Amino acid sequence: MAEDEGAESYLFKIVIIGDSGVGKSNLLSRYSRNEFNPNSRATIGVEFQTQSLTIDGREVKAQIWDTAGQERFRAVTSAYYRGAVGALLVYDVTRSATFDSVDRWLQELNTHSDSTVARMLIGNKCDLGEIRAVSTEDGKNLAESEGLFFMETSALDSTNVKTAFEMVIKEIYNRVSRKVLTSDTSKAEVPVNGISLTDKGVDEETQKSKSSCC
Repeated sequence: MAEDEGAESYLFKIVIIGDSGVGKSNLLSRYSRNEFNPNSRATIGVEFQTQSLTIDGREVKAQIWDTAGQERFRAVTSAYYRGAVGALLVYDVTRSATFDSVDRWLQELNTHSDSTVARMLIGNKCDLGEIRAVSTEDGKNLAESEGLFFMETSALDSTNVKTAFEMVIKEIYNRVSRKVLTSDTSKAEVPVNGISLTDKGVDEETQKSKSSCC
């Protein structure tokens, strides 16, 4: 992956939220490792994956955080959201109760994060059409009313998984780029709503510590 010596790299923290069992961990493992575990259990302990892609010749790293099972106890902490600039809010299209919980998760996201966070509503398990309980139209309508991106996915067969994650990452990048273009200090380290714009080669572990969680 060729880059200009002076090119900046970006590190974005993205969180995945939603009720237990909607497939958050499998979405992350499908995107980051192209794996799916049908017997996966609730995540225990802090878990995140870092994915890299190139946009406009710049290296963009997305540090994607899973809720680590906290959502089972409604105990997702403010530290989990700290520094996040993107959020995937997931429900299970076969379980209407998880769709009903979207409002609560949105309230929590709004409480603990900046209003400029790029947000996407995801209806997961769309491969299970025969037992669908939430229509695509209902998902679209809710997303439109709340100003969210929307997509239905299947971690099982990979439908739209990569597209959903990368749409959010590219939206964050576009927002940051617009702000950097108006900044006279764009060549220095510039915090933009919790995002670090760093020179290529900065120790990734240093960046991770800035987004430490839970």
